Amino acid sequence: MASYAYRPTKKFKKTLLGGGALVLLLGLNAPAAVSFAQETYHAYKISQPGYKRQYGSWALLDVPPEYRTNAIHAALLHTGKVLLIAGSGNNQKKFDAGSFDTVLWNPADNTFKKIPTPEDFFCSGHSQLPDGRLLVAGGTARYEVLDGGIRRAGGGMRVKNENPDRSYTFKKGTRFRSPSGVEYVSTADVTVPRAKKQIQAGYGKGDRMQPWRTKVTAGEARVFVEAVKEGPQALTTQAAQYEILGLKGKDAANLYGLAQKLTTEKQDFQGIRSAYEFDPTAEKYIRVDPMKEARWYPTLVGLEDGKVLAVSGLDDVGAVLTGDNEVYDPKTKKWSKGPTRYFPTYPALFLTKGGKLFYSGSNAGYGPADKGRKPGLWDLSKNTFTGIDGLIDGDQTETSASLMLAPVQRQRVMLLGGGGVGESSKSTSRTAIIDLSEESPAFREGPRLPQGTRYLSSVLLPDDTVFTTGGSSDYRGRSASDILRAQFYDPATNSFRRAADPTVGRNYHSEALLLPDGRVATFGSDPLFDDADNTKLGTFEQRIEIYTPPYLQGDRASDGNRPALGEGPRRTDPHGRATFRTAHPDRITKARLMRPSAVTHTTDVEQRSIELKLTRTKDTVTIETPKDRTLVPAGWYMLFVTDKEGTPSEAKWLLVE
Repeated sequence: MASYAYRPTKKFKKTLLGGGALVLLLGLNAPAAVSFAQETYHAYKISQPGYKRQYGSWALLDVPPEYRTNAIHAALLHTGKVLLIAGSGNNQKKFDAGSFDTVLWNPADNTFKKIPTPEDFFCSGHSQLPDGRLLVAGGTARYEVLDGGIRRAGGGMRVKNENPDRSYTFKKGTRFRSPSGVEYVSTADVTVPRAKKQIQAGYGKGDRMQPWRTKVTAGEARVFVEAVKEGPQALTTQAAQYEILGLKGKDAANLYGLAQKLTTEKQDFQGIRSAYEFDPTAEKYIRVDPMKEARWYPTLVGLEDGKVLAVSGLDDVGAVLTGDNEVYDPKTKKWSKGPTRYFPTYPALFLTKGGKLFYSGSNAGYGPADKGRKPGLWDLSKNTFTGIDGLIDGDQTETSASLMLAPVQRQRVMLLGGGGVGESSKSTSRTAIIDLSEESPAFREGPRLPQGTRYLSSVLLPDDTVFTTGGSSDYRGRSASDILRAQFYDPATNSFRRAADPTVGRNYHSEALLLPDGRVATFGSDPLFDDADNTKLGTFEQRIEIYTPPYLQGDRASDGNRPALGEGPRRTDPHGRATFRTAHPDRITKARLMRPSAVTHTTDVEQRSIELKLTRTKDTVTIETPKDRTLVPAGWYMLFVTDKEGTPSEAKWLLVE
């Protein structure tokens, strides 16, 4: 083969040299000139077809200004559209104004639509339902107030009701008076259930049975209260009973408040109980029954029977829930009590074969460093938890990424990166993999990331690799610590390989998900600061950047070379099968069902890739899904087929019932 030397095009020479202008610039500002030349050459290099075929390419999406939003949550719907939920978007002014945002993006034609948003879904939880609707539950009732910014003492008030005959609702603004005469006002409506009556028998003198008697257990609800007036007289660290103003007679005796302490210490975000289903066809939110507990930063995980378990979160007074979990039934639209277990907020929980949930240790923050951090398997039916060992840097699982590797039948979970608890500057390059099919599963160290990384986005691809991108080496991108790198993890070789570098930094409040055409879209990022010196307050990143992998570059992406599925059903038959016409069935080597993502705070417990049985004729392929619902929960999936090189088709949407 003849050798040749690379020669820049005339256009590139002109750009790089500037007709002699660069010589003058070098004399005036050599570092700036060198930087300009390097950036120009890099831009040229990454635009070359050979580079794209090896590393892929990035492109910024042109989003009209009126549709740019603070994407806190992203979910792919079975219509192929992406729901971007901001709520108040971590913006106190928008929260105070009651201005909440949701934007629906259609990647097929890059059109956008604003969706009326009834409540503040900022930092809610979400899960795909069997019929394709998206359950959204929880959100923000109140923004945090830091130490030094609190002028009125406040805290949680437990409102008691000793009347067994009726419940009571107290509107926002209800006043409570302390024994010393200090008044506090509620910041939200609160409904207190009626007391419970229990008939029981007892023994008296001579061990003789007493007549039947009734025991009354007071109903209780929580609400946050603040002192009416500023000043130290409202501070208290002593437990006390509070009178509810405006009540008379028996109501005044039966209803009262209890508080442990009311201070000017830091007050955390507070959650809401509200729950909604987003209907992808009608493109609107539909209210369903609220949760029993208010939740901010909860995880919602789908179960094998189609129900959804809501876990953890900050409650309506800003405290981490102590283990009060609950289950949503999409058939009745109601919630019921779930198994009790404590986790820090946004725990990464995965449905495993057999129905247990695996907790990888990944989480997104709130909670003590010594509680609920250990990975393990949670048996919901028995409510037992079996801890799992072997995780290196086990104190740095906060803001880490976790996912079930493809295919799900192999039951392997990977954890990537992470950092120390809270605002720690610690970050780790550790990855770890666990095989849950083993008799005694334990974590094994995987290949290292290029550097310590928090907030890493990790996305399953149709060729069974994992695409990881972004993140930062410090808490919320402090000190300009965003990592503009991306890579692929190949489970077949247990190694990373480079991908093209993104141009947009992504840290806290960022997301990434797989699109039906095989590309990856990235959203969001909420840095504390915009400069390396940490002096300029951060700006929320509203740009959307899309990655096109190597498998969609060059000849592999052309219509004639890319596998394609033709006419076929929209749902599987009673045996879990579906047949599609195709011009070249012999070229199709693998088929995968891929569950659409619903991701926030690097937490995406929805995505999973399922290996399918393939049968071919001269002009059709038939796929067959596993019958085990712990592997394939009912719902809508993207069906991808790939050739021997891993080039995927565009997805067909398929409903598994």
